[in-house]
Formats: sequence, C-alpha cells, structure tokens
Amino acid sequence: MEQFWVFGYGSLMWRPGFAHLGCEPASIFGYHRRLCVYSHVHRGTPEQPGLVLGLDRGGSCRGIAFRIGADRWDDTLAYLRAREQVTSVYVEKRKSVRLLDSGRLVAAVTYVVDRQHGQYTGLLSDEQIDFYVGHGRGMSGLCVDYVMNTVVHLRQMNIHDAALERVAARLASHAAKSSS
Repeated sequence: MEQFWVFGYGSLMWRPGFAHLGCEPASIFGYHRRLCVYSHVHRGTPEQPGLVLGLDRGGSCRGIAFRIGADRWDDTLAYLRAREQVTSVYVEKRKSVRLLDSGRLVAAVTYVVDRQHGQYTGLLSDEQIDFYVGHGRGMSGLCVDYVMNTVVHLRQMNIHDAALERVAARLASHAAKSSS
C-alpha cells in the first residue's frame, strides 16, 4: 500500500484540519521555520498584514509528519491547497523528511515560501516582527494567538525554536507593560 505524508511546521501541527492515520515527529533538511510571510487572509489583511510562518531556505526544521490514507489523499490535498495557497505565497513541494521515531525517510508534501512573492518579508527587525504580529487580525483570528499557540505546541513537543521563543517573550513583555 502506498503511503502518503504531509509535513507540518506551523499551525498544521496543532490544527491539521484533515483526517490522518497517525503522526510522528519529523525533520526536514534544507529549510527552517521563520516568520517570513505577510498574512493577508488568515492572520491579517492587505491593509494591515499579520505575520505567519513559512519554510524558508537553509537549515533544518522539526515538525510533524501526518500519514494519510490513500482513500483520503485527494481530499487532503484539496483541503491543503485551499488553506495554504489562498494567495499563492507558498509553493507545494514533495520533500524528504526523516521520521524521528523510526529514522525512516519518507516523501511528504509541504508548503515552502515563495521568495519571489510580494508577501515574502525578507529579513525583518525585531520591532517590525513585533508590530506585524501585534497588529495582525484576519479571518482565522489574531496573529498573536497564532504565534503563541505555535510556541506552546512546540514546547509540548519538546521542540525549541529560539527565534519564536524570543518573539513570544517580547509579546509577553509588551502585554505585561500594557496591563500595568
């Protein structure tokens, strides 16, 4: 039986939205998780963008590989394309990922940021990141909630993402100052 896999590195880890037969911690090489996409739909608008994660070139990234039944593969791809490619900032790719429990390499569909797309941020300062995360609100909710939920889930999976941890710490500091 052919196996189908999806690699999640952001909100797919904690809100996949599709039926799966199982999931395993996994790593992808040649890409890293980064807040590098202006969100115009889910966590922001074109007038007031939020900031969401993309898989960007270089490094490696730990996430989750979801195993999909052959009978659900077409529906899963249709769902993912509707969710991840609303503005075409992500490119669907089939990449090798290593399943961390078994050490096996599997081919998984994942969504990589298109660096030529207008929603790709390039490098942003901490102040710019904090601004976009702090002000973004889209059809899926607040950008702050997206970032904090991702950090919480990464911690639960024993994944330390230093860059996201720094953003979360600054967000918590800003929230504490504004409530004082």
